[in-house]
Amino acid sequence: MSKPAERDEQAVGQFVENAAMTFAEWGFSRMAARVLLTMTTSDEEALTAADLAERLAVSPPAISGAVRYLMQLGIVERRPVPGSRRDSYRLRDDAWYVSAGTIGGVYQTLADLTDDGVRALGSEPSPALDRVRDMRDFFRFVHDEMDGLLERWRQSKKDRATRDRATKDRTDS
Repeated sequence: MSKPAERDEQAVGQFVENAAMTFAEWGFSRMAARVLLTMTTSDEEALTAADLAERLAVSPPAISGAVRYLMQLGIVERRPVPGSRRDSYRLRDDAWYVSAGTIGGVYQTLADLTDDGVRALGSEPSPALDRVRDMRDFFRFVHDEMDGLLERWRQSKKDRATRDRATKDRTDS
């Protein structure tokens, strides 16, 4: 059996920065993306604001807004550090699943909002009405599909865990 590759901290750091830049290009806060990806690539269960600030070479206050944003998305949760006034932050179990569920509600809100736009544009056919209806219908479609998508993800994850256990059992024998 081959020896596992060693962790390359420089490459991990570059991955964090590249991925954070991509998230930022899509509208995500760059600092929140850097924090999220630093936590994702950390082997520790939880990190304090000071830990994150040190790893990202920023001040702890810069971390505060980022973790607050990630908590609002349901990706990160705060826990007190026993015997300290500090808090630590950890990725929630199934963080991406929880986040997708949270975002799924946004699609329903946007669909409802575009109903107002459809009514405001009246019933006379127009390019604007067509575009707003398409927008509404798209958001409804995505919202309706989200439950099925999340269920398929949950099943895929369960299937992968079963395969991984079977593979481990074979290699341990």
